[in-house]
Amino acid sequence: MQQFIKEIARGKRGSTDLTYEQAKEAARLIASGQATDAQIAAFFIAERIKTENADELLGFVHAFREKTKEIPLSQPLKDKSIDFASPYAGRNSFFATIPVSILLAERGVPAFLHCTEALPPKFGTTIEDVLHSLQIPQAQTIENIGHVFETLKIGFVNAETISYPLSRIKKIRHEIGVRTLINTVEKLLNLSNASSLMMGAFHRTAINKIVPIFASLPFKHVYVVQGIEGSEDVPVHRSSFVFTISEGEMESFIVNPKEYGLFVEEEHFEKKISVEKQAEYVMRILEGESSSELTYVYNQVVLNAGLRYYLFGYEASIEKGVDYAKRQLAEGLGWKHLQKWKTQAISEE
Repeated sequence: MQQFIKEIARGKRGSTDLTYEQAKEAARLIASGQATDAQIAAFFIAERIKTENADELLGFVHAFREKTKEIPLSQPLKDKSIDFASPYAGRNSFFATIPVSILLAERGVPAFLHCTEALPPKFGTTIEDVLHSLQIPQAQTIENIGHVFETLKIGFVNAETISYPLSRIKKIRHEIGVRTLINTVEKLLNLSNASSLMMGAFHRTAINKIVPIFASLPFKHVYVVQGIEGSEDVPVHRSSFVFTISEGEMESFIVNPKEYGLFVEEEHFEKKISVEKQAEYVMRILEGESSSELTYVYNQVVLNAGLRYYLFGYEASIEKGVDYAKRQLAEGLGWKHLQKWKTQAISEE
């Protein structure tokens, strides 16, 4: 492990990027427990200062996948599934992706969510926190996870329960308290073996940096959104870039909430919402409520659902997707599917 630390920790001018093979070997040493805690922490900090490249990220993704359990899923489900890779550091604002994923699943669009316990640098609210507040029990085995996903087209896993490397380095990441290359790697592990990935990024520079990786990952389609807090959720108080990557080709367009009558002034955007309020908002929206108090989050849910229906080929336009999502909410279909998820998850315990 020391040889790899020496390469990346020679200072601003002397440090060099690792090759794919070197990065993969370093990741294997970390994932297998052969590297010490001190070596792992030194490696992460050195990479943070140097900044990781595409080959290093790819080496870590492949090595960590080798030590991650595979959820048993049918090939037809994998072919239709979308892996939603929210930031593992957590969120402070509303998790639109949770009710949106439930709406997608109700329509038969397989949506898979994942996270771990909140991580640095944000230590925010996690998807698991909100699901727990919604009283959705977590499936106990990979077979349970797979069965629920096959049945209801909605899935969730705490990644640490099936990926030993993520569990191994959690304590170290908490102690050093800064972002590491693993903040990107964990989003790309494709725990559900989905054919499509949707993830967020803060800005175009970060997106361009990660694009080369996808040629060596098993995704047929990748969607990267300039979302809130680096998530896959577009806001409704500003426009956002959306990038689509298929067969190595990248295209982009801008989503403007004003075009769909969904724009809300930024002053109504809640930057910090408690776990309990997150769950309350999810329930009220899925029950069909569209009161003025919920305008921002309601609009955000229907815009993100509409965008995803369009991107994934279920509607001819974002506008038609928004209309479909509004009908789902008005008829309480999302709320009914949430109840099925609760019941199914309980029966699988």
